[in-house]
Amino acid sequence: MLSARSLFQEILGDDESFRLFCSIAAGGEDRGGWENGRIAALVPERHRALAPKIARHGADEDRHGRIFRSLLHQRGLEPVEVPPETDYTGILERRGIGLPHTRLRGETRLTERDIVIYLAHSRVTEQRAAEHMEMLVEHFGDHPEVGRAVTVIRHDESNHLSYCHEELLRLAAAGHGRAIRRILRRSALAEIAVHRDVSLAVAGHMGRILRWPPSKTAALVAAIHVLYAYERLCGWRRMVTLRMPRRRNALGGPAPRHPEFV
Repeated sequence: MLSARSLFQEILGDDESFRLFCSIAAGGEDRGGWENGRIAALVPERHRALAPKIARHGADEDRHGRIFRSLLHQRGLEPVEVPPETDYTGILERRGIGLPHTRLRGETRLTERDIVIYLAHSRVTEQRAAEHMEMLVEHFGDHPEVGRAVTVIRHDESNHLSYCHEELLRLAAAGHGRAIRRILRRSALAEIAVHRDVSLAVAGHMGRILRWPPSKTAALVAAIHVLYAYERLCGWRRMVTLRMPRRRNALGGPAPRHPEFV
């Protein structure tokens, strides 16, 4: 049966597919850590209170990268080079979603609009990350090898999503509501296309590593296109709604330490 659980069980059970999965995940987290670190350093003066939260977000992403590399180390595996067509965060940046790296590498302070763009982009991508980790915890939260890792990351992603909701609502109340709605919609529509393309690329690589029969690969490809059609029709709306989170100030403290993963 083709299901998220059965597919991940296959990936987890093979060293080469697991190596690719963890390498892709670690690369994305490392990139997110760098981006948040640079944004925290460049926050405009009137929003300096955000800087520690953005830095905390970046520290969490850096830690997630270490977690995935630790999972590889536990098996005696080294990371592999990430195929460019599977680089989700890199493709989003190249398509103009979020803040460009050319801007983040400089020393010029960001503007208030830049902060709106950053938070809207993060709200969309953190929705995807939170959903993925929720699925992994549901199926593998008690797994002896990856259960602790996915549970820790799921908790962090939930905090990141709460933080984005709260800060965007604050900015909307300050007069940025129309811009936030516009940027959220643009980011969501771009993200679902990138997610489709990256999912197809990952499926292709995993299929070759695991020697899937053509029928299985075709079924997975069809499922990816069905998901994209649903998200393009109406599913994207879940990524653009804003609600005050149950947990306020979710990134208001230092990043928790989990020495077993460092």
